Amino acid sequence: MKRRVVSVLLCTVLAVSMMAGCGSGSGGSDSDMEYVKDKGTLIVGITNFEPMDYQDENGEWIGFDADMARAFGESLGVDVEFVEIDWDNKIMELDSNTIDCVWNGMTLTEDVTSAMECTDAYLQNAQVVVVPQDVADQYQDEESLGDLTFAVEAGSAGEDEVEARDLAFNSVTAQADALMEVEAGTSDAAVIDLLMAAAMIGEGTSYSNLTYTVSLNSEEYGVGFRKGSDLAEELNKFFAESYEDGSIQKCAETYGVQAALIEQ
Repeated sequence: MKRRVVSVLLCTVLAVSMMAGCGSGSGGSDSDMEYVKDKGTLIVGITNFEPMDYQDENGEWIGFDADMARAFGESLGVDVEFVEIDWDNKIMELDSNTIDCVWNGMTLTEDVTSAMECTDAYLQNAQVVVVPQDVADQYQDEESLGDLTFAVEAGSAGEDEVEARDLAFNSVTAQADALMEVEAGTSDAAVIDLLMAAAMIGEGTSYSNLTYTVSLNSEEYGVGFRKGSDLAEELNKFFAESYEDGSIQKCAETYGVQAALIEQ
């Protein structure tokens, strides 16, 4: 009840100052779903994160999350627009209505679930240590990591893991940048998502000389909307229907993440 009162008071102040935003939607709507349908567009906040959201040779956003987001938009009868965001600012972007959701292999941390209306988990993941292959045998357990300096995405679960272990790190804008740091030798190692590591490093990739070793945790992905949004439950229903008709499994197989799927 207190949260609702604060929200109403905030909306009143914003209306007086002629700024947009009231309730979980915008323009006075109490329903995010109505808000998105009225404007005809679902704006999805992402980063460049293969195999979840990345661009093909024509500059079109593809990936497991991108494809599922388009399918969800189609079920709502709206277009889907992808906007690259600074991951550290994802909550601010959401609350200011710059984007309508964060759908980008987002780990369901306590900070995320307390600030967003999140879906049920749909994929399993872990944070893993990435190092050059020629030194990988030296870093096979957590005890061996103490002297390394890590590159991590600002505001990410990877950053949380290195901070919790009091390891030295440099924050970068995106997980892809963390890999570039290790490739260039400006950081000793990186901590990134397992699903990204499986897609982007090793033989046949642009980072063939990198590998991952230690797994630091076990986690789950969810999609985040504005707090109180009715779109989270709508997406839960969509995930369940997609699992039942097999379309989510087919999409997962396209991007090699089928083993990580969580049954809906």
